[in-house]
Amino acid sequence: MNAKKISVLNAVKHGDLLTKLSILLMGVGILGHGQMIKGIIVLAFEAAFIFYMVGTGLHNLAMLPSLGDNPGGEVWNEAKQVYEYVQGDNSQRLLLAGVITCFVIAAFIALWIIQMRHSYRLQLLKEEGKHVLTFTEDIKELFDGNLHITLMSLPCLGILVFNIVPLVYMISMAFTSYSKEDEHLILFDWNGLTQFKRVLSLNGNIGRQFWHVLAWTVVWAIFATFLNYILGMVLALIINRKDTRAKGFWRFCFVLSIAVPQFVTLMIMNIMLQPSGAINVLLMNAGLISQPIPFWQNAMLARITVIVINLWVGIPYTLLQITGILQNIPGELYEAARMDGAGPVKIFFKITLPYMLFVTTPYLIASFVGNINNFNVIYLLSAGGPTYVGDTAGQTDLLVTWLYKLTIDQQYYNLGAVIGIMTFVILTIITLVTYRNSKSYKNEEAFM
Repeated sequence: MNAKKISVLNAVKHGDLLTKLSILLMGVGILGHGQMIKGIIVLAFEAAFIFYMVGTGLHNLAMLPSLGDNPGGEVWNEAKQVYEYVQGDNSQRLLLAGVITCFVIAAFIALWIIQMRHSYRLQLLKEEGKHVLTFTEDIKELFDGNLHITLMSLPCLGILVFNIVPLVYMISMAFTSYSKEDEHLILFDWNGLTQFKRVLSLNGNIGRQFWHVLAWTVVWAIFATFLNYILGMVLALIINRKDTRAKGFWRFCFVLSIAVPQFVTLMIMNIMLQPSGAINVLLMNAGLISQPIPFWQNAMLARITVIVINLWVGIPYTLLQITGILQNIPGELYEAARMDGAGPVKIFFKITLPYMLFVTTPYLIASFVGNINNFNVIYLLSAGGPTYVGDTAGQTDLLVTWLYKLTIDQQYYNLGAVIGIMTFVILTIITLVTYRNSKSYKNEEAFM
């Protein structure tokens, strides 16, 4: 049987009566061509889809363009001569129901295509006199030749339900007026690219804050990533030297900080650096300062402080990464370099550093992306502050912490959705461009 013949178009054109009946009655062709149980199951899915669409699906689709227009409230009942409370529309639920219905329709279309192709495949098998698998044989095949389908079905379903559907729902919010502005928390409507224009504009308050937060997010990610990497690498090189004694003890001292939960470390540092915290009290008692240092009240000091504290949190992880790489660099490379007269500096820049960069490029990219989304360090240390009066974002807010404030604290859900989309686009571009241009991607066997 030629696999190229198996297509929906050929099934419609050249299929027999049973296959063509499957256009309207899904599963009839499968059932009629010898796979009764599978055909009945597919037919049951079609019946369930029709029942769903008649029951709620069509209503969900009909309400999706308007997202509701009935505010509800008290209505006078003429017959009973009393006011009755009437439940109004909830745009949030209508949007979610509409998105889910669209996915259900897409799944039904995919199932229709699959059953048409399968019905036509069974038809060709029967015409060629070949064996058609029974339901029992199909089940056995799912644990043998088609094991990959069995293993991947549940994870793919989980990604669809818990990742893709919420993501599409969140993206949809960006094109609505869903926020506390003009009291659009219950009833809201589509407003196109209005929120994108607000965020990307340099004239409005939201737009200026977006570009300000974006610039600081990039600066923070660069410093947080490369300072951790460089200082962690230097520390690993020092500890890994032949002349360094008690290597295990020094590694233990730094790795010990990983054992302490990060949020505990960050909250303690936040308290210690308050105006009345331990650091300021000790410095004032020692006569080194006359008034408390505004670690969290001054914008520049707050930014420097979060970068420095992040070094304490992040360097031990880099130390472990680099130590493992250093111990796996072939010793023959160093011996050959020394025989050629290369000194320690040249050996480092010609062998050690290129090898480490080659191996750790994916780690660096992941660290950069992780630092752009580093909610814990910023929110637990400075809470994004200091925040000037009238601003929704603080001077140390990253895009991710600003998104949190816009949605959870300030109920600007549409703006939060726009910020989420912009963050995703920025991270995708950075990740793909950086990795595809790295030696780790272009020449993966360079150090093999």
